[in-house]
Amino acid sequence: MPQIVDYELFKVPPRWLFLKIETADGTAGWGEPILEGRADTVRTAVEELMDGYLLGEESSRIEDHWQRMYRGGFYRGGPVLMSAIAGIDQALWDIKGKYSGEPVYDLLGGQTRDHVPVYKKLVPDDAEKIPELATEAVDDGYTTLKLLTTYQTSPLESTADIDAICESLDIARAAVGREIDIGIDLHGHISASMAPRVLSRLREFDPMFVEEPVRPEHLRMLERSSYHDIPIAFGERLYSRWEFRPHLEQRCLDIVQPDISHAGGITEITNIASMAETYGAKLMMSCSVGPIAYAASTQLSHHVTNAVHQPAVAERYIDAYVDNVDDLRSENGRVSLSEKPGLGIEVNEQGIREHAGQGSDWRTPIRRYNDGSIVEW
Repeated sequence: MPQIVDYELFKVPPRWLFLKIETADGTAGWGEPILEGRADTVRTAVEELMDGYLLGEESSRIEDHWQRMYRGGFYRGGPVLMSAIAGIDQALWDIKGKYSGEPVYDLLGGQTRDHVPVYKKLVPDDAEKIPELATEAVDDGYTTLKLLTTYQTSPLESTADIDAICESLDIARAAVGREIDIGIDLHGHISASMAPRVLSRLREFDPMFVEEPVRPEHLRMLERSSYHDIPIAFGERLYSRWEFRPHLEQRCLDIVQPDISHAGGITEITNIASMAETYGAKLMMSCSVGPIAYAASTQLSHHVTNAVHQPAVAERYIDAYVDNVDDLRSENGRVSLSEKPGLGIEVNEQGIREHAGQGSDWRTPIRRYNDGSIVEW
């Protein structure tokens, strides 16, 4: 396998960071090392890792490179470092696949399913928009929906707050019926003290899962008996197998949701999925960024035995950055594999260069409760 000789980073709209790694024989691999709202910080971390560990090294030693990047600096983990490692890892797998002429899922051991169900995320401005959004998604072929409630609660949720959250799920269920699976994403908005009551109330509406009911630091405070059999999905803000392990051991979660661009990339999420399987948990990867990360997610979802769903690809800008867009789009609520080597994506480098640096300084919005205090985004 050829040596790594160069790399480039491209910050592009709407809020993505793309990495290109080149080898001595001209093979190029692509990845997405991005932490939303912290693109410049992650860019610096990627530069430190590439310059300090990878330039001049053989590109095929992916596991060894991962270990060096993770352990070599003594201080480890966290969203910035793990996002940097994730994008580099994706690009190295892309190179390995292109060099061998095989897709990544074959390099990992082959596919375990023919297709992966895709869920549609619904983000209504208010509850009145839910029926229209849900019905449109079902008409487009989706059989699984994820409702992101934007309802603004109080710092300590009132009865009216809980009623409003439950109403949103009730409205969605009434619009599409019981044949459609619906999960609800609470985005870590619920206080630890009130989360058991919210989950108990939501049980009535049979959610497929409840995602991130509390912040990561409070997950272990939930008691299984307080919400009975509602599957809890979690992990968008957990970054390694070591962070998932205690929650799996205490049965705090049922569906692990590592993000392909935040949790160490393909190499680490394979480990997370394997560990989750030993506890009977499923994998439903988060992918909140762009098409390169989505392609990596699709490769993993088709290989990992306990994978269940993945989000639909973000449609904005992908025509400018990817030539084989149709290979990424879902049909009838499911996505199938590209047979192309590597990540299965044909990057439009000219389009990326044309958009690089244009309007990509996105920052996480700051939200506040009615009393002026900070609330989770």
